[in-house]
Amino acid sequence: MILKTEIDKLVEKYEVSEFIKDDPIQFPHRYKAKKDIELAGFISSLVAYGSRKQFIQKLNLLFDIAQNEPLNFIQNFEPEIIGDFNYRFGKPEDFISIFLTLKRLYNSSEGLEELFEYGYKQEKMFETVVDYFYSTATDKVKQGFYQMIPNPRNGGAMKRMCMYLRWMVRKGPVDLGVWNFITPAQLYIPLDVHVARVSRQMGLLCRKANDFKSVIELTDNLKKLCEDDPVKYDFAMFGFGVNR
Repeated sequence: MILKTEIDKLVEKYEVSEFIKDDPIQFPHRYKAKKDIELAGFISSLVAYGSRKQFIQKLNLLFDIAQNEPLNFIQNFEPEIIGDFNYRFGKPEDFISIFLTLKRLYNSSEGLEELFEYGYKQEKMFETVVDYFYSTATDKVKQGFYQMIPNPRNGGAMKRMCMYLRWMVRKGPVDLGVWNFITPAQLYIPLDVHVARVSRQMGLLCRKANDFKSVIELTDNLKKLCEDDPVKYDFAMFGFGVNR
């Protein structure tokens, strides 16, 4: 297993502001108001899969469509605004359904933080958030909708939602830390193919499947290294891959 001193050095090297410019977290960093930040982060996390170059290019286009005003875009959203915008599996009707749900949420409540906090208090945070989007989904949604809003009951790693929570809850040179209803100690590591491979090489993950059971196993092992902030090692996983 990798030594704590070694993995801590990787965090120190890669958890720096320079990290932001090539990562999807660059989009919420454009804003100062909390609701703009959380919406920009949530929208960015939806399509943060596949080629990084491609999805960042698509997000730049989407934020141009939104005139770089996420809250105003959502609160006044009409389907024709996005035209034929799509990304891989996500077709216009999938984005329309998500944005209409966000419009309803932000015009009737305090928004995503309130929704996530309610789910947290019910001890079913991911399920509560996903069920809210599923309950208002239009009958036109297809595969792309469920790719962007996956069902946690299927046992998947929920990588992008874990990543989004890291952005919103942790505070540091990269993460924004605008939510405080949970602590960094309660977060789960965002697990994708890269993080899974690196964590196995480090001796931090034994389970072979890249599922939520692996997320729990890896997070528990990272807590042994830093109980208060286990997901800071997401930066170490990234750095270890770069170094190799």
